[in-house]
Amino acid sequence: MNRTLPLAILLGLLALVVAPLALAHPHPHPHVHGGFGHGLLHPLVGLDHLLAMAGFGVWASQQGDARKALLLPAAFLAAMVAGFAIGLASAPSMAVEFGILGSVLLVGGLVAWGGRLPLSAGMGLAAVFALFHGHAHGAEMAAGLSGLSFGAGFLLASAGLLAAGVGLERLARRSVPAMPLARGAGVGIVLAGLVLVALF
Repeated sequence: MNRTLPLAILLGLLALVVAPLALAHPHPHPHVHGGFGHGLLHPLVGLDHLLAMAGFGVWASQQGDARKALLLPAAFLAAMVAGFAIGLASAPSMAVEFGILGSVLLVGGLVAWGGRLPLSAGMGLAAVFALFHGHAHGAEMAAGLSGLSFGAGFLLASAGLLAAGVGLERLARRSVPAMPLARGAGVGIVLAGLVLVALF
């Protein structure tokens, strides 16, 4: 085995958790979204979204079932689209922001736990988490801007983050004892989530 690969994987996971802290936004005030570019960038520079989506991808892959690794992220994306559509007809809500922060903490806990759940339970969790993330961005769309354009960018970036989480977990599983590494990443996600809560 390449001795540098485990270190590279660990550094990649740490970067995923730590690097966006400088760009983190705990959403203390509503902010406006619009356009494909904004949609594409927002999940990548918002620590709450990045951690929740990439972390959920890691947990989906931890289920050890290729079918779940596909269906759980797909359920997340479908529920996020539904939440976005609901949000377009709603006002921004602090309760939704708390739901997003809660999803980061819960996803980190799931990754640290690494346990397997029935597909129906996993899809239910995906739906709850993703509805919050989708709703927040639909509600923050500026009047007159294309929700379809922003939503397409947001969906594409979110799919990429979920896929990255799945890929990182699979790579780690083939290269190093995956459970300690994943648990460490999960704890890191929880700690980053607690920082966001403190900044809220």
